[in-house]
Amino acid sequence: MQHDDPILDQAAEWAVRVGDPGFADWDAFTDWLEQDPAHAEAYDRVAAAVADAAEAEAQRDVVLPANDEAPAAQPVMRRWMSAAVAAAVLMVVAVGLWWGDQGVQTYETAPGETRLIALDDGSTIDLAADSRIALDPDRPRLATLEKGRALFTIVHDDSNPFVLDVGADRVVDAGTVFEVRLGRKALAVGVSEGLVIFNPAGQNVRVEPGQLLESPLGSSEVSVHSIALEQVGEWREGRITFERISIAELADELTSMSGLTFRAAAASAGDEVSGSVLIAPIRADPASLGPLLGLSVRPQGDGWLIEAR
Repeated sequence: MQHDDPILDQAAEWAVRVGDPGFADWDAFTDWLEQDPAHAEAYDRVAAAVADAAEAEAQRDVVLPANDEAPAAQPVMRRWMSAAVAAAVLMVVAVGLWWGDQGVQTYETAPGETRLIALDDGSTIDLAADSRIALDPDRPRLATLEKGRALFTIVHDDSNPFVLDVGADRVVDAGTVFEVRLGRKALAVGVSEGLVIFNPAGQNVRVEPGQLLESPLGSSEVSVHSIALEQVGEWREGRITFERISIAELADELTSMSGLTFRAAAASAGDEVSGSVLIAPIRADPASLGPLLGLSVRPQGDGWLIEAR
């Protein structure tokens, strides 16, 4: 699926306009920021990238006339460069690839979008919707999952194992197909082939095929239980399975996977729910989720509200 994030597009367009010294439409800009918290978040991301690009541009050599006076056209050139930098950021947003410090590549998907990343050694990473992962070309067997989830199909190398960092935790492969999900409350690692080691220098837990490890964020606690092999990476086939997650977490998951906006009613946000659902029918008819899970799902504003019955 092609990258299509209208909020990021709008944020980049605002960055171009605001970067113009003659910009005066601050009321409209403020209104846009206040329409949705996602607008401000997207603009902050674009603005940070613009600032980095502008700083890099400022460090380039500038050739001045022999009298050392800046050319009269300098303000026009600076205004054009501001627009060019923001337009370049828009192009980067469009392909979902960000270049960070020291050459680190960051791949990011929008809600409803997935991406397959092929590594030089033949390994692959399936990046789920609304997820972000950083790869360092100088250390190709190291990755950092910063958001969301991904399925890893890794070519094993005893002398150089693949390592995934997720926050303060580390997952080391031992010839493996495994999935890692970074949720709002916990980290989960599921294995369908081979073996992974969770935090070798800490808990040192082996996770084998048909097992799911869960660890609350910020905690050293670990639990391991059995899951069906086909559940590992099942989101690639358009399905998600969940057990005793809060309605708030379910709303997050559905928003990420479908590209639609789901919210949990405040009174029901902590209520737990279990089930297995296909995303395509829910994307076509969000209200159909209600009978499947015994919940109330109704339109509200620009999205759908989920609450317990």
